[in-house]
Amino acid sequence: MSGMFQTFSWHHVGFLAQAGLWTLLLSTVALFGGAIFGALLMLARISIFPALRGAAAAYIYVVQGIPLLVLLFIAYFGVAFAGFDVPPLVSAGVAFTLYAAAFLGEIWRGSIESVGKGQWEGAAALGLDWPGTMRHVVVPQAIRAAIPPTVGFFVQLVKNTALSSVIGFVELTRAGQIVANATFQPLSVYLTVGAMYFVICSCLSYLSRRLDERMRGQGTRAKAATAQPAALAAAIQ
Repeated sequence: MSGMFQTFSWHHVGFLAQAGLWTLLLSTVALFGGAIFGALLMLARISIFPALRGAAAAYIYVVQGIPLLVLLFIAYFGVAFAGFDVPPLVSAGVAFTLYAAAFLGEIWRGSIESVGKGQWEGAAALGLDWPGTMRHVVVPQAIRAAIPPTVGFFVQLVKNTALSSVIGFVELTRAGQIVANATFQPLSVYLTVGAMYFVICSCLSYLSRRLDERMRGQGTRAKAATAQPAALAAAIQ
């Protein structure tokens, strides 16, 4: 019976590592796609137009209320039902992009709204228009507030890529299942899979901390400058 199974070896570790790269690729596609769409949702959520705010809020409410697994099925079978034959990576990328956009849009909206009202008033007192206010006053401060939750969400996104195996995409978890079935050594295999996830997520967390420290350092040096708009507004009043 034992002759029917392979011995877990470095060959299998290499296969798992390759699948880990596919996990990172899907996560990166979801992050960049979700960032673009999420930025549009964020702008719509803070828009002066009620219709845009309502539409963006409705999208976020619906997508956040649907399990990611269901979104994957909709993206995969919906495209197939429309007569298109696309790779599982494309369907998974679409589903994860729609999912990420809903959460990133809300994270970034909260970061924008966390900037004090005095900063907006000060920028207006200096004669800055809305794009100028966003670029020079609001966004630099909002970025510092957005980094930790954004990276935290990305870490969760990496872990959630395991769900894409249900539509045939071979990522790290699915590769672990394949190797475990071939070697009949599930403990060794899944310990290796867990270690790979740990390395990926730890690296992301480390980069997040370094970026956060760097942004905080820049924020300290620019603290007086960013406080000037509010102070000028108060003086004018």
